[in-house]
Amino acid sequence: MDRDFYSFVAARDVPTELSVRILGPPLCLRCELYANNKPLALPVYTSLSSPGSRHSWNEWLHFPYPIADVPLDAQLVFTLLDIAGPFQEVVLGGTTMPLFGKRGTLRRGQQRLGLWRGQAGDPHSPTSTPHRHDTTSEAARLDKCVKRHQRGTIPADPWLDALTFHRIDEIREAHVAASQDLVLTIEMPAWDQPVVFGDVEPVLSPWRPASHGAVRMPANDTPTSSQGQGSLLAQTPWITPSLFMVTDPEAESENIVEAKHRRLVRSQRLPDSDRERKPTAAVRDQLQSLLASPPTRVLTSEEMDLIWSFRYYLTRFSAGLTKFVKSVVWSDAQEAQQATEDLLPMWAEPQLSDALELLGPTFRHLAVRTYAVRQLHKASDAELMLYLLQLVQALKFDETAWRTADATQKDMYTKASSLEAPLRLIDWLCLRGARHVELGTRLYWYITAEQSDARHGELYQRIADTLWGVFSSENLELVSMLERQRHFVDVLSTRSAEIRRSRDARPKKIERLHAWLMDKKTGLRVLQPPLALPLDPLVHITGIVPENSTVFKSNLFPLRLECRTTNEDASPYTMIVKNGDDLRQDQLVIQLFALMDQLLRAENLDLRITPYHVLATGPQDGMVQYVPSMSVAAVVAQHGDLLSYLRAHHPDPANAATFHVQASVLDTFVRSCAGYCVITYLLGVGDRHLDNLLLAPDGRFFHVDFGYILGRDPKPFPPPVKICKEMVDAMGGPSSMYYMRFKKLCHTAFACLRKNANLILNLVSLMVEADIPDIRAEPDKAVVKIQEKFMLDVNEEQAATRFEGLLNDTSYISSMFDRLHNMAQYFRP
Repeated sequence: MDRDFYSFVAARDVPTELSVRILGPPLCLRCELYANNKPLALPVYTSLSSPGSRHSWNEWLHFPYPIADVPLDAQLVFTLLDIAGPFQEVVLGGTTMPLFGKRGTLRRGQQRLGLWRGQAGDPHSPTSTPHRHDTTSEAARLDKCVKRHQRGTIPADPWLDALTFHRIDEIREAHVAASQDLVLTIEMPAWDQPVVFGDVEPVLSPWRPASHGAVRMPANDTPTSSQGQGSLLAQTPWITPSLFMVTDPEAESENIVEAKHRRLVRSQRLPDSDRERKPTAAVRDQLQSLLASPPTRVLTSEEMDLIWSFRYYLTRFSAGLTKFVKSVVWSDAQEAQQATEDLLPMWAEPQLSDALELLGPTFRHLAVRTYAVRQLHKASDAELMLYLLQLVQALKFDETAWRTADATQKDMYTKASSLEAPLRLIDWLCLRGARHVELGTRLYWYITAEQSDARHGELYQRIADTLWGVFSSENLELVSMLERQRHFVDVLSTRSAEIRRSRDARPKKIERLHAWLMDKKTGLRVLQPPLALPLDPLVHITGIVPENSTVFKSNLFPLRLECRTTNEDASPYTMIVKNGDDLRQDQLVIQLFALMDQLLRAENLDLRITPYHVLATGPQDGMVQYVPSMSVAAVVAQHGDLLSYLRAHHPDPANAATFHVQASVLDTFVRSCAGYCVITYLLGVGDRHLDNLLLAPDGRFFHVDFGYILGRDPKPFPPPVKICKEMVDAMGGPSSMYYMRFKKLCHTAFACLRKNANLILNLVSLMVEADIPDIRAEPDKAVVKIQEKFMLDVNEEQAATRFEGLLNDTSYISSMFDRLHNMAQYFRP
């Protein structure tokens, strides 16, 4: 048998010619073998059925064609004929069946084919007479079950099979009697193992190495004497790989050996002895190492068994909760019951970061998720504001958990939930947002921005309807304010898009903006009653000042709008309205900046971070708070250096030690430089040039425009820590006391944030499925990239040494690109 193109599994007793056995209807049947729209053999006919018979042949039809030579697209074409007389054939019906299935396996066993009345079998591909045109009936479903039984995926039980097959025959007969369709039943040779279409044998192709790379040679080519002794003739096989799926009936079954081992190791029947179990010194160190590991750590089976063995001992450590939940085998009902009913209630109260981790995609059990929601009940509104963006993303994981949970779990936790203490994350968030205006406003806009998501947009539309229903019943004033905000945002987005797309020069765009804002029909010059700004709900504006509004010099021409506020003593609130730019990534980065600022302040370290507000109102629209400042590039162009700029706004002529700048302003500059260097390093912020580094008159240094994060950068060889020469010069140079203080603050900030690495990693992991460009590019690496920046694989002293090396690493190529960028900005119209 030729095995060059086709192979068999357990080919013993396999016939070398293709055979078909007919069990079906009457008269005469013509069978043809086709491939590539061409016949492979002459047609084969059955014998004529005698009058009064049950119209069954029970005979084999043989094709003189080796199975090993049958192409993958071969088809069997059947045509049922009524022989009315000599040379008179009447077509009653026909059908066409591919010889190989979808997975390249030769069909075997009994096949039930539907005949198309009045049509001869169509041998062309695609055929007009497919063999399956009844896939919804009960008989069709049972046929699939019979095939699974024949393949062994349904376990055999002789006494039950006899009753079942008898009942199946009755259903088939009833279906045939009630249906007008014609059904042809055939039987293919049934072997113990599937016969699959084989791999193509590798074709050997000679290669000849050359000075500029390998060059393909014809097979009959040989090296000549002129090529020198260094020439070699190599043969490299070109193999096209293929993959076959072989059904394993025990693939999803429980391994009884592993299950028995797990029960013995975990001693579920002896919980009393486990309560008194204490670890030795070596085991205690191992447990502490596991508890200190990052949330991305995947526990081995041995580590899971170890944590379970000392589960009662670990209940006193709040940090051990998530590791314990990961060690539970939730498919074991007894183990899951003990974990949820006995251990979770007695566990030490976890930190909020652990509760956030339990809301991630890997935790599906409803008891775990409801426990996490109960922990969130204790959080203050200020804390929730810091984590709200991630909680909105966690709604999709919560929905999946509740959808896939069994009916018993759903019924149990639905009855336990109430309006005062809801157990589902969406219910709790809606109720909490209705009671807190700022939280509710941000929640509304975060959910609104997610409704355009390609994967989860429909889910967030349902969530938005639920949110609106709760707000309508709990806080009508908030509903009215949100409706006005929606209209305000739509009007600004539409006008911003029109200005951006117009081909007018920038002065003409500014003129059009002023005319539009001054028009009373727009209703933006005066807002009565005052409107809570979507960008910052704590700020209420009474209108927009047209004269002080403008259009920025940028590719997208964003609008800068100055708004009057209700606070007469405060300065006007200025914001930037963007169209054509996805601000969701900037929104995430600024949220993490604000979080890190709070973590540093909790350690009594104020680094003068400026987490300005960013709000994405849609996939291509958003608002940004404008902070009065100048880019470093503009400062250098106008003042020569940063110190001259600070000296111009806050001079101190008598103090030469601070370079004639007020000491508090210089201290603010040094602190903010340190804070942003550490934060941008941890988040891998890229594309840093002198136009997205800003400096405020009071000395606050900060970053804007976060189009590249997680290590992505359009420029080659970017430095890991973003320190430009202008910053160092403003501190007095690398040998000055202020630069030394800058480095000390960097080390302190890095150590403080490193202690809170789990919280930051948990927040980023909740954003993995968000439509954030740089996370979407490599979602499986997003958390790992930030984890590597924390250097959690070494101790604190080693991490400080590594970070010191990064601070000293400078990139002169980066400085060169900054100069080229400044030149390009200079020539921009």
